Amino acid sequence: MHHTMIRAGLIAALLIPFPADAQSVAAEATPELGVDLSAFDRSVRPQDDFYRFVNGGWLARTEIPADRSNYGTFTELDERAEAALRLIVEEAAADRSAPSTDRSRIGALYRSFMDSTRIESLGIAPVRGQLDSLAALASHEKLSFEFARLARAGVQRPFSLNVSQDARDATRYTVYLSQSGLGLPDRDYYFREGFEFARTRGEYVDYIATLLALAGTPRPQTAANRVMALETRLAESSWTRVQNRDRNATYNRMTVAELERLAPEFDWSGYLAAAGADVDEVVVRQPSFFSALDSILATTSVDALRNYLTFKTLDAAAPYLSSEFARARFDFRGRVLAGTERDRERWKRGISVVSGAVGDALGRLYVERHFRPEAKARMEELVANLMEAFRRGIDALEWMSPETRAEAHAKLASFSTKIGYPDEWEDYSALEIREGDLLGNLRRVSEFEYRDRIERLGQPVDREEWFMNPFTVNAYYSSTMNEIVFPAAILQPPFFNVAADDAVNYGAIGGVIGHEISHGFDDQGRKSDGQGNLRDWWTEADATAFEERATRLGAQYDAFSPLEGMNVNGRLTMGENIGDLSGLTVAYDAWRISLEGREPPVIEGFTDNQRFFLGWAQIWRRLYRDAELRNRLLTDSHSPSEYRTNGVLRNMDAFIRAFDVQPGDGMWLPEDERVEIW
Repeated sequence: MHHTMIRAGLIAALLIPFPADAQSVAAEATPELGVDLSAFDRSVRPQDDFYRFVNGGWLARTEIPADRSNYGTFTELDERAEAALRLIVEEAAADRSAPSTDRSRIGALYRSFMDSTRIESLGIAPVRGQLDSLAALASHEKLSFEFARLARAGVQRPFSLNVSQDARDATRYTVYLSQSGLGLPDRDYYFREGFEFARTRGEYVDYIATLLALAGTPRPQTAANRVMALETRLAESSWTRVQNRDRNATYNRMTVAELERLAPEFDWSGYLAAAGADVDEVVVRQPSFFSALDSILATTSVDALRNYLTFKTLDAAAPYLSSEFARARFDFRGRVLAGTERDRERWKRGISVVSGAVGDALGRLYVERHFRPEAKARMEELVANLMEAFRRGIDALEWMSPETRAEAHAKLASFSTKIGYPDEWEDYSALEIREGDLLGNLRRVSEFEYRDRIERLGQPVDREEWFMNPFTVNAYYSSTMNEIVFPAAILQPPFFNVAADDAVNYGAIGGVIGHEISHGFDDQGRKSDGQGNLRDWWTEADATAFEERATRLGAQYDAFSPLEGMNVNGRLTMGENIGDLSGLTVAYDAWRISLEGREPPVIEGFTDNQRFFLGWAQIWRRLYRDAELRNRLLTDSHSPSEYRTNGVLRNMDAFIRAFDVQPGDGMWLPEDERVEIW
């Protein structure tokens, strides 16, 4: 669950308190537990390791599929959604009778990916025009044009341009410029010591050389070394992921003239014109990077820049070219970086291509078959319960002053909620999908999406926009929209089980809802107000009190070490950790409020309070390959699943009481060390 992102939902039938006339019936009937008891490891005491008590049996008997880098509850639901999408897509692909409709676009795009015989016969031909354009690059002065051209094609450059809501004026769109250009997952991969990182760097250079050799580049190993040297210079100047989380530090509005003074060697006016961004000002997220980039580009040879951009073009196209290109890309990005043993079946990759290209069109068909309209109303009631609990929680904060409390209430009251699917769907009528032209189709999709973003400049903000598809198993909070969003695909067991008792559902989907609400008040979300504007609405004393609590929570996570020599980064994962802790705390309060004094029965030996925490723990079960976990520890703003359970629960008095955790137990945290934020 995420953000921004999280890049990270829910049927809600029994999540709402029973109506009065149903309570007597409910008291007589005992609902099912809604927890997978076969996943338990009864040899582990819940007081010592709650994550393994609830999930240890599943962890022991489950193997990560060969085509996966990790596997867990989210993956299981992803596979369920993928199977549903396959039926929709293959039906569309089999029907050639309806041209120029969303369904026909889905079918034609899928057919173009699945036609492996044609793709093999074409070899490198689909990308030859792009490579010829790069081969003609003869001077630094042409870089601005090439960068703009590659942006439209969706190819990585040393920096990116995006049009998004202005963080300080959420009523308008603005241009953001951000650091980019690295082919390894994080800047630390270029410098971190240790065998695995050194091996990865060596494998990366070999991968670059392989793609360049397949494209006929002279002396491909020498060219690959040039590319790696350039990326290493970019990495040296790149901000860390922790620095990039700071919403104040990454908001630097400047005129184009000021940008040209910051980085005078690059033709910014020419680039913005070629990019179609007719603006007088931009927001530069990492000024020091752009200052360094100016020097890096000016002092890098045209040959090296040509090699770099050629590799980036090939890397982006490789999954859609003949098997030698696709295999080379998987061998590095799948095997080396993620530890995955084999590539996914072609139909699965085809579904990913279609969902990534025309997700709204596919999502509309998915919703028609797999989302019950009444679920929206039930979910809205559940969100209202969580909002009420959060409101009461704000009033109970002893450390918060009346001035800040009033602002917090105003922000909460301004939240909006989106559930299931958009009210307005993307219009793809201007998107041309041609039979048998896979890479051309994807280039046209990239151009379509790019144009859609650029054309927003000067237009009113589209508050109906979604940043996830309905079939995505995730949820998110948007700071500039000040909204929480729950796609349809997450509205199913084990997040919500219509047959299960309320306690488990509140612990699962209620915790997810609480998590997303809490993102509006985490260490970065708290910096925006109810209108989505980056504005400091905190008194100095309250901000200090908040930071003190957040720092103590971060120190707890810094101590977790899932791999030898590597720990969780408490500052990188701060927002998600606050979301987990505060979200589950609010969900528990909402659960207790919903009971209205009733005492639920014991089910399968577990009290209602215990079942609440069982519901939370079971949604986080997950296995990781070492390479994937190594990657996540450096790049993921979420903590590994084990700590999303144990790291949260040991801070909650309600958990300590529910399972009678005592000093000396593994889950025990002294009361004065427990952190409560919201």
